[in-house]
Amino acid sequence: MKFLRLIPAACLLLSAVACEENSTIGSSIIQDKVDIIIDSTFTISGYSVANPVIQSRTDNQLLGNIDAKGFGKLSSDFITQFMPATTLDTVGVTVESIDSIKLRMFMNEGALIGDSIIPMGLEVYKLNRGLTSPIYSDFDPTPYYSEQDKVASTTYSATVIGLPDSIAGIYTGAKARVVDVKLPVEMGREFYRKYKSDPEIYNDPVKFSQWFPGLYIKNSFGSGRVMRFYSTLMYLYYKKDTKVNDKDTTINTLKAFLAVTPEVINNNNINMALSQEVKTMAASSPMLVAPTGYDVEVKLPIRDMVEKYSKQDNSFTVINSMTLEVPVEEVTNNYDIEPPAYVLLVRKDKKEEFFADQQINDNISSFYAAYDATRKSYNFSSMRQYFLEMSKKDNIAAADGEFVLVPVSLVTESTQTGYYQYETVVVAIVPYVDTPAMAKVNVDKAKIKLTFSRQSM
Repeated sequence: MKFLRLIPAACLLLSAVACEENSTIGSSIIQDKVDIIIDSTFTISGYSVANPVIQSRTDNQLLGNIDAKGFGKLSSDFITQFMPATTLDTVGVTVESIDSIKLRMFMNEGALIGDSIIPMGLEVYKLNRGLTSPIYSDFDPTPYYSEQDKVASTTYSATVIGLPDSIAGIYTGAKARVVDVKLPVEMGREFYRKYKSDPEIYNDPVKFSQWFPGLYIKNSFGSGRVMRFYSTLMYLYYKKDTKVNDKDTTINTLKAFLAVTPEVINNNNINMALSQEVKTMAASSPMLVAPTGYDVEVKLPIRDMVEKYSKQDNSFTVINSMTLEVPVEEVTNNYDIEPPAYVLLVRKDKKEEFFADQQINDNISSFYAAYDATRKSYNFSSMRQYFLEMSKKDNIAAADGEFVLVPVSLVTESTQTGYYQYETVVVAIVPYVDTPAMAKVNVDKAKIKLTFSRQSM
């Protein structure tokens, strides 16, 4: 039920104001009346809009495929450049010292959808031409590699079963999992020779990507799982001649010398075929489906809100807050697919610009909210500045109230603010590239509230 509440506040008396006994100043303040008004009589509307393609602005990689009843079919592989380390170990090391080279993909425990044990296969290919930006989730990698470019293949799962004890012990304790892929030793030696002959190329990611365009990692067999890797590294294993206690000694060592980072091109090639149940539901009810699928366009009644607020006569008013709570429902499926962890509310005419320019929320044209599993809703609590900006306009256009609700992921950094004190800061908001997410959005039950103080003179 929509309602308007008026809460009488105690008369505000500032202790800093001192008055003489016969003065009328204090009495005039006491006689003024201050009310807190919460107006939630407004409604919003919304509907599903297809979002079949996203621009991958993340260093996460999705790999695998599922066929989920009540959701649909999703498959993803990825193509990526690498950021080189600036130095390699050359003292006591020759090209013959290179023992092996491995590609390692790291996943947080639980960062998957599906069966963690089922064996699946992957193949690794060297790219034969460079990647260019922008790049999108419907990217076709076929022109960038050939079957002759395959450098490795392996069978993998999302458990520590089958891993060497030294690796399994480390990653079990760290609540992480790793997929290990052994690459040809000659590939490692090629990297080493290039560093010895032209070390400056390792200081220039652009030139390095021209020499080594990157890798394509694709599914080869199996289904029933999609994994999200948070880090992909390439390790060089080698022997090093050195001295220990003045004795000539050869030690075995390793170095992570290539990495997938936000600075290089990394793209998840996503293929989504939604089930008929989801399509039917989206046709009649607003739906969020990700990583590709559906967004929700919503219309905020900002013109009505400003007009109603402006009709406060013979009073002094101050805007306290504007909030929007959007409830959602989980959709039944056999893979326990849940609502996205974060959503972005962005002006419809600024959505593409927001992601292309890697912006963060300004709380005027863009806002984000986390999913509240207890209330089953998203709460946008910082919309006051948006209302203030709209209230200054002579004419509020239709576009001022047209927004899109989009699943997103947050990129955060932790900064130290004192001894043992850290602050987490959002540094980027990117399109959702994660394991599948889905929710029905109940815009008809959304609560948009305007709270302001009114002082009658």
